Amino acid sequence: MIAPLSRELTGALRELARARRLLVAVDFDGTLAPTVDDPAQARALPEARAAVLQLLALPRTRVALVSGRALDSLIEVAEAPDETLLVGSHGLELRLDEPDDALRLDDLDRDRVAALRAALTGVADDFDEIWLEAKPAGFALHTRLAAEDDARRAHLEALHEAEAAVEGLTVRPGKDVLEFSVRSSSKGEAIEHLRRYTGADAVFYAGDDVTDEDAFAVLLADDVGVKSGPGPTAAAYRVAGPAEVAVALQALATLRGGDVHEQ
Repeated sequence: MIAPLSRELTGALRELARARRLLVAVDFDGTLAPTVDDPAQARALPEARAAVLQLLALPRTRVALVSGRALDSLIEVAEAPDETLLVGSHGLELRLDEPDDALRLDDLDRDRVAALRAALTGVADDFDEIWLEAKPAGFALHTRLAAEDDARRAHLEALHEAEAAVEGLTVRPGKDVLEFSVRSSSKGEAIEHLRRYTGADAVFYAGDDVTDEDAFAVLLADDVGVKSGPGPTAAAYRVAGPAEVAVALQALATLRGGDVHEQ
């Protein structure tokens, strides 16, 4: 059963809907889409996708998907219209209105990525049900399907081997994943960039993972942050999971659809 939105969240969405220029930014996995064992099979809930399309059709409203996935992976699973702003690799990759925003690695970065691959491949190969996902500036060590003890040991070994092989890494823990990058960025930096890029007066952000806390941390007084699922959070509001995120997005789209035509 889908839980109804709280009175407090409904009121906050009503106020947010009145913003002249609104940015609606949402994480993908665990937020628009249920978490699945094979990340390539993840898809947004139909209700969430319908709400996103409704928001995209509104004037003075921009929609962004902000993910830890590599941008190519996000494009594949999100199946989002071209006018959707996309952020991949925790802010390192962008697909905005022009195709010029892209991650570019220099020779030193590429050498560091190669050294990181060598260090982490050996760790992944030592354990069952643990695998390595390549990203433009690093790798994600996935442990979702592994036994708890194997996952813990793999994380410790990966940290040791990676830090011994490459200095100055950015390491991000997540749900059943440990990510390593030779470049530093965060979802918080991505939200601040998108706010400036779109000229938004207010921002809606929803996410479920540890890395989404960076985005919640940069929200302002007129913004609304929604945590999807359990766990500590800086977000002001929480819903049970992707089905309830879809309800919140639909409510925001409906409320704003009335308000923007009155402005």
